[in-house]
Amino acid sequence: MSTTIPSGLPTRRERQRQATYDEIVAVSRQLLRQGQDVSLRAVATEMGLTAPALYRYVDSHAELMALLARAIFADVVAEMTVARDRHPVDDPAAQIVAAVAAFRRWALGNRDEFRLVFASPPTPETQALVDSAAQRPITTLEGCVPEELGVHEFSAFFSDIFGRLWEKYRFPVPADDELPDGVLEVLTAPPADSAAADLDKLPTIHGVTPGMVWVFERSWARLYGTVTLEVFGHVHPGLITTAALFQATVADIGADLGLADEWERLQAIARS
Repeated sequence: MSTTIPSGLPTRRERQRQATYDEIVAVSRQLLRQGQDVSLRAVATEMGLTAPALYRYVDSHAELMALLARAIFADVVAEMTVARDRHPVDDPAAQIVAAVAAFRRWALGNRDEFRLVFASPPTPETQALVDSAAQRPITTLEGCVPEELGVHEFSAFFSDIFGRLWEKYRFPVPADDELPDGVLEVLTAPPADSAAADLDKLPTIHGVTPGMVWVFERSWARLYGTVTLEVFGHVHPGLITTAALFQATVADIGADLGLADEWERLQAIARS
């Protein structure tokens, strides 16, 4: 009597291959967290494989970094999703504050992974300074294709909440002729790998304008800048441990998004 594998279920070989990919990612993240060089040879050694054997799964360092980045972005989005979903869908204000607090919490708890996927690759000049200060190898995403890294899932997560914020609060956005010089041309050009690409796809936002995208980008820039300064310790330690700088930044962003009158209740979420 023959047994037919149900259509759509992975075969044993496919499961084994996926398990190997999962191990590659796990070992790469372990090396990253230990401050070691995340190279194909290092990963192969940790897995008890030869470098040629690993090449059957990952054919370049760029592909290895892409696998690692996708896993990291998936974890970040998963943590933010849990935080967001503690609040009702008709309360996007609470959802976005909870999500950005989760993002910060993840960043401070996973500095090396944040450094990999969110920090820009240093120039050759600054590379030497960073290496000297950190005394550890620097791994960058240089050479990876942005679409392969999971960054769109991350930006789409915030774009969705932003869209629902707009529908509910109708916060002010600048008209085209009120944008800074050159911004209109930038934001009306075909989007590449910016949050504008995801924002423009949202069916919940009707009639996306350059002014809306400008507010979105400015909000993200302030959040990202504050969290990055905290992750790299470029602000007073007390401002990090108290979260005072982060909370002030979120309050400023919230005021621009029409949430000033609700900050008293939202502040408790930011503090969490």
